[in-house]
Amino acid sequence: MSDFDLVLRGKVVTADAVIERGYVAVSGGKVARVGEGAPPSARETQDVGDSWIIPGVIDGQVHCYSAGREEGIGTGSRAAAAGGITVMVDMPYDQPEPVTSAALFREKVGVVEREAHVDVALYATIAPENGLDAIPGLVEAGACAFKFSTFEANPTRFPRIGDDTLYEAFRRVKPSGLLCGVHNQDQELTRKNIARAMETGDTGWDAFGRANNMLVENLATARIYELGAETGARAHAVHVSTSRGFEICNMYKRNGHAATVETCVQYLMLNEEEHVRRFGAKTKHYPPIRPRAEMERLWTHIAAGHCDFVSSDHVSWGLETKNDPVIFKNMSGGPGLETLLPAFWTGCEEHGISPTMVVKQLCEGPAKAFLLADKGRLAEGADADIVVLDPGRFVHDPGKSLSAVKWSSFEGREFSVRVAATYVRGQLVWDGSAIRNKGGDGRFLRPAA
Repeated sequence: MSDFDLVLRGKVVTADAVIERGYVAVSGGKVARVGEGAPPSARETQDVGDSWIIPGVIDGQVHCYSAGREEGIGTGSRAAAAGGITVMVDMPYDQPEPVTSAALFREKVGVVEREAHVDVALYATIAPENGLDAIPGLVEAGACAFKFSTFEANPTRFPRIGDDTLYEAFRRVKPSGLLCGVHNQDQELTRKNIARAMETGDTGWDAFGRANNMLVENLATARIYELGAETGARAHAVHVSTSRGFEICNMYKRNGHAATVETCVQYLMLNEEEHVRRFGAKTKHYPPIRPRAEMERLWTHIAAGHCDFVSSDHVSWGLETKNDPVIFKNMSGGPGLETLLPAFWTGCEEHGISPTMVVKQLCEGPAKAFLLADKGRLAEGADADIVVLDPGRFVHDPGKSLSAVKWSSFEGREFSVRVAATYVRGQLVWDGSAIRNKGGDGRFLRPAA
């Protein structure tokens, strides 16, 4: 009788190597063996030929409830599975209220346990007034990280945390070892720039980038890392779109501080001259999509290993929130669960970067950041979260999306891989055309102690 439940045979990619004639053996929902050559027998064997076999992706920045309740964990996790994402790390800025207490956190955990198709870890946050005392309870409830903002996008759902409170929050989170992730946007400069633009009628598709220039982002990024240096907390800028932001983080890393940096795939694959000009408000994100030259500079940081991980910053705003001719009146963000992996893989391929970097940035990096010890790697004893990627030329059609919306700023973009299968803990969740498990099969993930 075979010792293995499943064997997948193909081109296996880990963070360290590409095994051309490799295999992954699974037993009891865990990776039992990774090898080369003739695979062992198993109750089920899938030979995927020249297709790639990689660890399941961890998307470290997902907003399932920021746009309301239409998507949620259930629908979002279906889209995640179709995109090769086996762990969603969901943000706390939910409608109608953010996750600022242990009671609200436990309520959200209950939703995960009832509805999730993939595994889910959860950020927590605090209220801007009298919110600090909630931190211990949120840690105990199982938060994998804390999210704060230097900018008020919404006074209730997405408030600004003042520097004095932010300092104290970092200080109180530090003993837990959890990440302090911060939205990096200087409020004073942003508001003055937008007010000036509105007064002068500078409100077209390219005005958002001018109002939210690189200084707006870089000043806030530097403040985040200085707070980390002062408190000893793990300081993390959640969406860095500038080369200078990476340089700032590297300076703190070299000085021994617990500084980490994340960028999003749209800042690596979209640029102002081509995509913002073409798609307008569909490509409105914060930070804004930068000029092509800045986009290419980010790839030098990816190639050099300066980035800790890459995410999607997924949010399912309806197109009715993206069609105002005044760019500042449109919502920021867009869907990304199904494009994160194929877009980043394609970008690495176009820049001559090994597939091992995909595993480092989309799997291993976020697992380390969020203390998810059993995730992000194809290694004995790890959860058997596995993705099979077919090589080829595939044009992205958002009309086929499993997300709550059917649009994308990657519409019509050609990718060099597609997700052919997604396994979570050895269970087939996506077969290339349909979801194969049920809501509630996904699990809530606590960070490792």
